[in-house]
Amino acid sequence: MRVAIGTSRDITDRELRLASQMGCSGVVVPTPAAWSGRDRWDADDIARLRDRIEGFGLRLEALQNTPPAFLDPFRLGTADADRALEAYRHTVRAVGKAGVPILGYNWRPNQVYRTGHVAGRGGATFTAFDVADSTRPLSHEREYPADELWATFDRFAREILPVAADAGVRLALHPDDPPGFPIGGVARIMSSLGGYERARGLAHGSPAWSLLFCLGCWSEIGGNEYALHALETYASRGEIAYVHFRDVIGTVDRFQECFLGEGNVDIAEAIRILHRHGFDGCLIDDHVPHMEGDGDAGWPERGHAWSTGYLLGLIRGVTGT
Repeated sequence: MRVAIGTSRDITDRELRLASQMGCSGVVVPTPAAWSGRDRWDADDIARLRDRIEGFGLRLEALQNTPPAFLDPFRLGTADADRALEAYRHTVRAVGKAGVPILGYNWRPNQVYRTGHVAGRGGATFTAFDVADSTRPLSHEREYPADELWATFDRFAREILPVAADAGVRLALHPDDPPGFPIGGVARIMSSLGGYERARGLAHGSPAWSLLFCLGCWSEIGGNEYALHALETYASRGEIAYVHFRDVIGTVDRFQECFLGEGNVDIAEAIRILHRHGFDGCLIDDHVPHMEGDGDAGWPERGHAWSTGYLLGLIRGVTGT
């Protein structure tokens, strides 16, 4: 088990130096800003990024996601689904050819959604969600019920997971955030243990099937016991690719993010579960607080530094390593 850090889309030298100085194993990279506007990724670009990161003594642990436009046509089953499917096959093969072991994805055509911000300890700023303030117009012209999203996920599992397995890439599925109810008229099907078990069944034992286990999302879904039960379930099967280690106060209808140690989940027990099952992937901070000096936008380096240091100490304290 090791600690990495999530970069910004700009992946600056400053971020990479900080990760190296803190003793992180590597970084997890979201869709790079320099690759915006493309409909697929190529192995040469990914390899150049990997080489640059390795130049700081770090590894490129995972690519967090691809642009929504890569997946939306076949998540929603539009007329452009076949073209998008072929382009995504190319991207998955490119990730494998470039030597990156994990590609994150989700089945959420709408993005992470919050209704505001709140002040936490000492005035640090966190995101918050309240269903009472969450009314949104249709985001994709019409409603998309759960049965349609399950049908498109079934096709994804049949046609993309074999490509990923052949390329040596684990596809890591992230939960819905916020979980449970439609956003913009689009159902949220990865919002429960039952939903994940159904998705797992559609993977038919593919070695490319895995989870991007977002502890904060599982905490949103059902609090401490639910999150730890899900963690135990998938860690015991060796199906967790890497972990977003964050937490919230509250669940489903109303919650806010918080400093590690302040939320729903017994985070020391979460580390014990991962350690007990021999988890050897990385944990990264996620949705970190904006602390004094971080400003209102951009990559909050103080929040990242605090969260990463907390994680490194927590692992040492729980596991002795």
